[in-house]
Amino acid sequence: MYRSTRAASSTKAVGFEDAVRTGLATDGGLFVPEQVPSLFSFEKHAKEWASLEYHQVAFNIFRHFIPTEEVSDSDLLEIVKKSYSTFSHPKVTPVVKPGSHDGNIRILELHHGPTFAFKDVALQFVGNLFDFFLSRPPPPTTSHKSTRIAVLGATSGDTGGAAIYGLRGKRNVDVFILHPKGRISSVQEQQMTSVLDANVHNVAVDGATFDDCQEIVKVCFGDLEFKNKYSLAAVNSINWARILAQTTYYFVSYLSLIKELGLEDEKDISKLPRINYSVPTGNFGDILAAYYAKRMGLPLGDLIIATNSNDILHRFIETGIYEKPVSPSANPSDAVKITHSPAMDILVSSNFERVLWHFAVQHFGDVGEASAAICKWMADLKSVGRFQVPDGVLQQTRAFFKSQTVDNSETIESIRKWYNDTGYVLDPHTAVGVVSAERENLVEGRNVSGPLCEFMVVLATASPGKFPEAVFEAIPQGLKYEDFAPEPLVLQAGLPKRMVTVTVHENDRDRATADVRRVVECTLASVSKL
Repeated sequence: MYRSTRAASSTKAVGFEDAVRTGLATDGGLFVPEQVPSLFSFEKHAKEWASLEYHQVAFNIFRHFIPTEEVSDSDLLEIVKKSYSTFSHPKVTPVVKPGSHDGNIRILELHHGPTFAFKDVALQFVGNLFDFFLSRPPPPTTSHKSTRIAVLGATSGDTGGAAIYGLRGKRNVDVFILHPKGRISSVQEQQMTSVLDANVHNVAVDGATFDDCQEIVKVCFGDLEFKNKYSLAAVNSINWARILAQTTYYFVSYLSLIKELGLEDEKDISKLPRINYSVPTGNFGDILAAYYAKRMGLPLGDLIIATNSNDILHRFIETGIYEKPVSPSANPSDAVKITHSPAMDILVSSNFERVLWHFAVQHFGDVGEASAAICKWMADLKSVGRFQVPDGVLQQTRAFFKSQTVDNSETIESIRKWYNDTGYVLDPHTAVGVVSAERENLVEGRNVSGPLCEFMVVLATASPGKFPEAVFEAIPQGLKYEDFAPEPLVLQAGLPKRMVTVTVHENDRDRATADVRRVVECTLASVSKL
């Protein structure tokens, strides 16, 4: 069962389908599992799980969070198998040693899905999950009785493409994706807007940042009359199913390294190498999945929050104060710094609320007190732009996470250096993760080679082909686009595009929100007449 991070202790919990289809709770909170099961023991499960295919590991994890009365074993297995059959690599998310690199860094490639970004791992699953929910009569376990939904989401680049490819052509689903015009890469925009399926609707928001787009979506979900009338559903990482799906690749990558070392039979955990993860972090969904994987029993090492210059999380880890940066203008969104890693160009990491709730429960010892604290912190963030947590919550955060912040010049230099040294092309987000990993190696004095080597796994969140501007700035000569971009990205250039544009006039986000609502209303009105 699932509850909102902002719900009173007396509030009734909801089932999995309700949590997934509702997306954002009616009180503005995010759904979290009431219990995080300890489902993995290295001694009991490592050898068996290390021999499984990706979809089988996913099934083993998901089964603990999705009741059989909502989704049967056979249906769940079919959904996960279908979801990961769309990936081009047989291992789905392989761990690789880049070229001639002889250190402790490994790259977890999450970009072998249809849109070449890590979001595919979750959104292929979410798309098939929605399809399953809508293709059957509503069971008594759910309060959602509509058989058609309108997915509304915001993207900083990759979520939009992955959501569109996960939902395109699905019966009984319309998908509306907002993106900040001019603030995503040209390749990302082309990929999203060249999907011309009738149920796909791209909305460019001119004069906006990703945070603006995300806030517009939250306002629409907060209007219960509008939300219920059009059966809105979420695909941003506020949706619990996305976080759940992303836990799988931590298990698979960890066990693949253990198997590579021939240690899957080891019964003494103290003899296992420490395997740390450096995670490029924006909205906190990816590294939140690592937190849950660790809670489930996977013996991960350090979890490193790797941020770009939009470093609200890094500053929080240092100070215990979660504070939006001051805008240089009357528009609060101008505080977002434009970087080479646009998926991380955000002011507020929405998913951080989830982990704060878990830490608050531990600190206060009471679910109701934890939820009340979350409500106050989020209200303070909205009214004064900051909040400070008790020292006990901060210490728990520091026990689970380390952090680094990486600027544009360091990002470009990392892409250049790794290409020159190994022949491997990093995307700019992955480069942020690599720089953070290298720094942590130095700070902690880690063994980077030999029998006592600590591994550092960096998540490659997207193909470098999605960010050619950054790659060519780092490697201006001797490299062509087709040398590092997947063929579908090369071939999409010049394809016809379709989108509508709304504008944030003079920082008036309310007006832009009203315009987005009209787009949804008019589109769905025309669909209902067909």
